[in-house]
Amino acid sequence: MAKEEKNQEKKIIVDEDWKQEAQKEKDREQDESHGSLPPGNFAALISMLTTQALFALGLLQIKGQEKKEPDLALAKYNIDMLETLEEKTKGNLTQEEQTVLANTLNELRMGYVKISE
Repeated sequence: MAKEEKNQEKKIIVDEDWKQEAQKEKDREQDESHGSLPPGNFAALISMLTTQALFALGLLQIKGQEKKEPDLALAKYNIDMLETLEEKTKGNLTQEEQTVLANTLNELRMGYVKISE
């Protein structure tokens, strides 16, 4: 009988509330480990692609790392991605978003031409 009591004591009952609380705790831990991330919005998307293009052009670099040669193909890809965004969102952007995207593309194109010469 003692064995049966021990086996019954070892059983863990998992209900839906426990699962939800465990998931919430896991989500909180992930949020804390990534720090405070900015909201995912159009400006952040433009910024991300712009940063990638600037790194590829060699105009941005990570402090302490050797300067890398420009990767024009990768820079062009990121610029093309921004152009696609401009084309596909035409008429759906605020004036500010449209201006930021147009100015960003203009600056990146000029940087691309300068680096490629």
